[in-house]
Amino acid sequence: MKKIITIGRQFGSGGRSIGKMLAKELDVPFYDKDLITRAAKESGFCEELIESHDERPTNSFLYNLVMDTYSFGYNATGLVDMPISQKVFLAQFNTIRKIAEEGPCVIVGRCADYALDQNPDHISVFISADMEFRKKRIMESRGLSEGKAQDLIVRKDKQRQSYYNYYSSKRWGMCDTYDIAVTSSVLGIEGTVQFLKHFVEACDQ
Repeated sequence: MKKIITIGRQFGSGGRSIGKMLAKELDVPFYDKDLITRAAKESGFCEELIESHDERPTNSFLYNLVMDTYSFGYNATGLVDMPISQKVFLAQFNTIRKIAEEGPCVIVGRCADYALDQNPDHISVFISADMEFRKKRIMESRGLSEGKAQDLIVRKDKQRQSYYNYYSSKRWGMCDTYDIAVTSSVLGIEGTVQFLKHFVEACDQ
């Protein structure tokens, strides 16, 4: 298996669990929060700073400026005056590309699919689920009431959507943005893992 799988996900859809289980099934590294630790180490930023900006958009982001600057290298002089939120985004962006160069893996969130858009070994996945499925999972995992669980789901989805739409030229959650979109509430968590495993293996033939 030579593929690099990136996973975008609706909050509560089980995307992280599916990604972790899929990585285990494929016997490849899994990256989620530990990507923050690595990005901090490689960029020189403290881990708490990167975590505070993790998958959070900023209204001051200028996409073209950032991507043009990135092409000159992460340590370019042009980055000195860039807002910290943009520097944090580039630190993670840079780390994602380095991880992909090391071989097959599964990466969750953080515009990883966009960072690896031109990588021929990349498969992008988006995982959604119906609201009842998501509410039940969040209520059980966080001990929240139905109303609070739904409020959290809506807020987190808006946050992820805003982040993705600011930092990429694509649209979060839209089918034509990804190689495959799966509804985890149809197949269940384990069923979705097996479905994606077969899909990845078929793509690798």
